[in-house]
Amino acid sequence: MTPADLTPATLDREAGYALLTDLAGPVAAATLGGLDGIAPGFPDWIVTSLFGGTYQRPGLAPRDRQVANLAALTALGGVEPQLADHVRNSLRIGMTREEVTEVIVHLAPYVGVPKALAGLRVATATFTETQQADQPVEADQA
Repeated sequence: MTPADLTPATLDREAGYALLTDLAGPVAAATLGGLDGIAPGFPDWIVTSLFGGTYQRPGLAPRDRQVANLAALTALGGVEPQLADHVRNSLRIGMTREEVTEVIVHLAPYVGVPKALAGLRVATATFTETQQADQPVEADQA
């Protein structure tokens, strides 16, 4: 098989950055800037290949992709910041806290109770953080 025999992968950098902003909010791309200082080009590669490539493929709705991401990151373990990001992304695209929780609970027999519990701890902390961020700041607290 030669490269000419393969369907070219579509990578859309602009669509990747737009989708990242839609999923994770406007600060997401800026957060990657810190990573660029230590690994130049790596954050752009992540956004272009993942959000401008994999996420652009047909066949799965954004919600379905988030379910897969929650499951994969919970199964991996040790990736708490990324799992928290995807819990936030899941809520941002309309999944409920109950749905996010059930995805993680459903994994227990497959990935083990300790990993499911760790995932639930991340989800709970993220729910609390998200709820606090949604609260208006009182005038005497500003």
